[in-house]
Amino acid sequence: MGSKTPEDHRQGPDPSSAHPIAALNPPKPAVASGLLPGVLEGQDEDGDDDGDNDKSAEPTLTLANGEPSKGNKKKKRKFSKKKAKKAQQTTPPRVPLADLFPNQQYPEGEIAEYAERNLQRTTAEEIRHLSAIKNMDAEFLNDYRKAAEVHRQVRQHVQTIAKPGISMSQLADEIEDGVRALTGHQALDTGDALKAGMGFPTGLSLNNVAAHWTPNPGTKEVILQYDDVLKVDFGVHVNGRIVDSAFTVAPNPVYENLLIAVKAATNTGLKEAGIDARISHISAAIQEVMESYEVELNGKTVPVKAVRGLSGHNILRYKIHGDKQVPFVKTKTSQRMEEGDVFAIETFGTTGTARLRDDLHVYGYGRNEGASLAGVHNHQASAKALLKTIDDNFGTLVFSKRYLERVGAKNYHLGMKSLISNGVVECYGPLVDVPGSYVAQFEHTVLLRPNFKEVISRGDDY
Repeated sequence: MGSKTPEDHRQGPDPSSAHPIAALNPPKPAVASGLLPGVLEGQDEDGDDDGDNDKSAEPTLTLANGEPSKGNKKKKRKFSKKKAKKAQQTTPPRVPLADLFPNQQYPEGEIAEYAERNLQRTTAEEIRHLSAIKNMDAEFLNDYRKAAEVHRQVRQHVQTIAKPGISMSQLADEIEDGVRALTGHQALDTGDALKAGMGFPTGLSLNNVAAHWTPNPGTKEVILQYDDVLKVDFGVHVNGRIVDSAFTVAPNPVYENLLIAVKAATNTGLKEAGIDARISHISAAIQEVMESYEVELNGKTVPVKAVRGLSGHNILRYKIHGDKQVPFVKTKTSQRMEEGDVFAIETFGTTGTARLRDDLHVYGYGRNEGASLAGVHNHQASAKALLKTIDDNFGTLVFSKRYLERVGAKNYHLGMKSLISNGVVECYGPLVDVPGSYVAQFEHTVLLRPNFKEVISRGDDY
């Protein structure tokens, strides 16, 4: 899920906020801010050992010559052993990962060495190093690997059905039903969506719409066409640990170079990401790769441009956008990546102007941690009830109208309007380039572990 670049990015909430989710993401020091297949192990036996093999319990008869009789030896019972059947994923994927991985050990992401690392650390850096090791414990890694495995399985299915003729509503349903089935959390009961499930609203952005479009209830149905360029961007979380990954579908091969350019730029960002890596360096490398490509459309050669107004970003617990950003164009910033950071490395390339504007439609909503109901006067009762529903079911996770109505919210429009006007809830809309242009996106999540980085969402598909 793309984050707005620094000049467009809203400042974070008041650090003094007492919101419960805030405690999960303590502030960083100032220097930081500038399928392995699842196998069911074991075998079943057809019978139980009832003690007949206990030799000490066997009676002994002797012949007249004193030798033991051979005829009274008890035959040993033979047991047939059968291997337990391996659990298999269905198509579409609906078998919970708990059944595929009964030992709850999920596959690692792609392990890669850091391209560059500053080994000279100050005392403060050593403290952060120890903190990162403590935070990236077994529970942390297992939650992330489970979320990544769910994402891989669902997106691999989606890539087989995202073809001309499918509607955006059907595609969103397939993604969301798959994520909820595999995590084992249907997001129907109060608080269930906070345990595991969708990390943010499913993004299905077509053509010049770069990001943040999702099908909403009551809107006109949109059907994928042969000449469309579709960005599929969705997140999966387990216990608030969010995996963010995206890919682009273009049925018409004329857009192949556009997709190649953006994928190469994303891979460059992943390669350059690492502990102490300068974000300004990463951004410059991404832009250089992206803009070395061209695409031929309607007999004209069009340069691929790196999009401005969006950026990659670090991910905090229950918060898809943290306080660090990785633009796709050369930028001046003192920010660096650190041990323990989790980054969504994504890039957008376009055949348009590369300067995005906000569209009027609604993509989703996000709770502002630092705001309260103190200033809300209009429709206070409905606003108060709606805010309780938001806090109980989503916390600081971004959600959509579809998700809100899934947990039973009704007649919430006036209450939502009041919450938005008073800054308690933020509203997000689609970001678009000029009509007639085409935008592509690729994205992966990477964990900056103390000794190596783990591209947690990497799979065989891309």
